[in-house]
Amino acid sequence: MNSNSDYHFLFKVLLIGNSGVGKSCMLMRYSENQFTNNFYNTIGVDFKTKTVAIGEHNVKLQIWDTAGQDRFRTITCSYYRGAQGIIIVYDITDRESFENVKTWIAEIDKYASESVNRMLVGNKADITERREVSYEEGLELCNLDLYYLARQFQIPFYETSAKSSINIEAAFTHITKNILNREIHNTKAVVRKTSNMRLQTRQQQQQQQEKKKQEDLCC
Repeated sequence: MNSNSDYHFLFKVLLIGNSGVGKSCMLMRYSENQFTNNFYNTIGVDFKTKTVAIGEHNVKLQIWDTAGQDRFRTITCSYYRGAQGIIIVYDITDRESFENVKTWIAEIDKYASESVNRMLVGNKADITERREVSYEEGLELCNLDLYYLARQFQIPFYETSAKSSINIEAAFTHITKNILNREIHNTKAVVRKTSNMRLQTRQQQQQQQEKKKQEDLCC
């Protein structure tokens, strides 16, 4: 566990997507279980923290709400670095925001780590009468190899509603589990590699010692 803290892991998660898709409302709902109809544009970036229990591990999330406006794009690009997870958000009542998902994925490929965990979210699922993007379209987008440089990389997909609290908890929990599993796997891989290197070093030392003994006997 992190010294002087109550968590084992600290993960940085970004919310990206067009302006007005509800990123700030999603963040408020998840971190504070609150919702407001008073819409405002995020200026640059904002972030909140939340500590959650995933199995036997306490995970502290730093969730960054990035501005979707073009004039803040240069500011938010720097926040991709060091992110363990990225949630791409579109508005199911705004087809343009859905069409721009591939642009946001290109941003991830350009600025974020190749191993970063991704998730696609269609927000405002409670406004069914104004839906412009079907659930099937969102699901299909997640399965297209084209958007992931033919890596055959499928990402989780949720439709959410910050207003009605539909799937908000589930989406954040899902990406947190995925990040945690990856980090634990990487840690174990490093430990195995280190152990193998130490074993090889000891074997080489033993071989050198044995060789020296044989040389001494010959003399």
